[in-house]
Amino acid sequence: MSSTGSAVERRRPPTAQQFVLTELRRAITTGELRPGDPIRQDALAARLDVSRVPLREALKTLEAEGLVVHHVHRGYFVAELSLADLEEIYRIRRILETEAVVAALARRPDGLAGALERIQREVERAADAGDVSAMAEANRRFHFVLVKASGMPRLVRLIATLWDATDAYRALYYAEDPHRALAVDEHRAVVAAVAAGDPAALVRWLDEHRDHAVAAVREVLDLA
Repeated sequence: MSSTGSAVERRRPPTAQQFVLTELRRAITTGELRPGDPIRQDALAARLDVSRVPLREALKTLEAEGLVVHHVHRGYFVAELSLADLEEIYRIRRILETEAVVAALARRPDGLAGALERIQREVERAADAGDVSAMAEANRRFHFVLVKASGMPRLVRLIATLWDATDAYRALYYAEDPHRALAVDEHRAVVAAVAAGDPAALVRWLDEHRDHAVAAVREVLDLA
């Protein structure tokens, strides 16, 4: 078996549908499948060694999340966002995440800063290696450890839906060395604000973090 095949086997979760869902998310997050790309079901089913049934179910899940779209007689495609869509999503994220992180600091669960520091080390290793997939995965865990500390699961689910809708664009941001380096620096500032119990600094750094991501993707979309 090829090294690629071995890597896929190591990633394989318990069910075929979850396996396909994980692989599709990875392909979208890393930019292997870019916004607007068709999802060729026969080729994908053959590559992943699954039937069309779990593949269709995984695609329905991603469609519900807004990551893929279905066109009659044409099939599934990775969803494309307009600049207005992207800016709206990030504006809503700003409102909801501010509420979540302020609540998280008010609750101050034990070990929050330490948990963020541990994940940040993973973010930095991935950034140094230029591993977009690993960085995106660690970045998501970093942010959701923080918002989950709010103790408001409904709010966390809303935020997760917004994150899912922009997964295809995260690879465009992390593909560039300066963007990865900037994200690392901003994460460090977030950890410091949490450790200091400073909600104003925490909100300010998270706002800058989102703004820089939107500016970078805006530049890519303007050039497309």
